[in-house]
Amino acid sequence: MCRSIKRLREPHGQGYATDEEIREAARQFVRKVSGFGKPTARHAEAFEMAVDEVTDSSRRLLETIDATLRSTA
Repeated sequence: MCRSIKRLREPHGQGYATDEEIREAARQFVRKVSGFGKPTARHAEAFEMAVDEVTDSSRRLLETIDATLRSTA
């Protein structure tokens, strides 16, 4: 699933993606889950809300992993 989404975190704590890259990956994920390449006007608000939520969750995940790696180093 979502094979076109690039890896957002480099191995061994070498950094992670930009906010723009995280949002684009979230958008690709929501497209895959919803089945919409581009949502209709009727579904646009729900689609964008999902992109926002996935973006925020992904960013928190990456920041938490990064912080955990730094605290154990």
